[in-house]
Amino acid sequence: MPFRATVLTLYPEMFPGHLGVSLAGKALERGQWSIEAVQIRDFAEDKHRTVDDTPAGGGAGMVLKPDVLARAIDDVSEKDERPRLLMSPRGLPLTQERVRELAAGPGVVIVCGRFEGVDQRVIDARNLEEVSIGDYILSGGEPAALVLLDAVVRILPGVMGNDLSGVHESFEGGLLEHPHYTRPQVFEGHEIPAVLTSGNHGAVAKWREAEARRLTAERRPDLLKDSSAQPVKK
Repeated sequence: MPFRATVLTLYPEMFPGHLGVSLAGKALERGQWSIEAVQIRDFAEDKHRTVDDTPAGGGAGMVLKPDVLARAIDDVSEKDERPRLLMSPRGLPLTQERVRELAAGPGVVIVCGRFEGVDQRVIDARNLEEVSIGDYILSGGEPAALVLLDAVVRILPGVMGNDLSGVHESFEGGLLEHPHYTRPQVFEGHEIPAVLTSGNHGAVAKWREAEARRLTAERRPDLLKDSSAQPVKK
């Protein structure tokens, strides 16, 4: 079965967005994955199609109503085993490990929050997994949902032309990716490192690992704490 993504949003016109072009778009056309954007407002029952209300206890902004959102979730996934995700800045950070877990499954149901947030009762009652793509605030969950789906779709089997492209990357194996070079041999006085044109594949592999360790130690030492890799001395 192809990977199925269902996105609950107040702005369905934002999808598939950039996922409709390039490799993801071609895979979408081939039926390797699918995406459905569902309008949350369609599940409001009053004549004004109200989806939000003022926060209990006072304060600025509005909150998505639990009854409306619950009906939307139930309609698309009541008997569905796909994980239910809520894009939220207070969620657990999205990692490449979690991306691979999602890509190995049947798909996802993603709730895109708006306003000040989502009523906690529907988060609890519908077992929504809160996911964050970074320590910053967006105007809504839609851009975050597109980021998550981009990360997942690109590693689905057959989407990338070369499946090894998804193996030798940052965060795979606990390290950032090594630097890349290509022709011309000399660019503005700087040459490609000699080892990369030596034809010695063993030496190339060692150089790439050493550079990956060095960059990780410089830029993301936190990753080394969770890895058996040790930083390379300059």
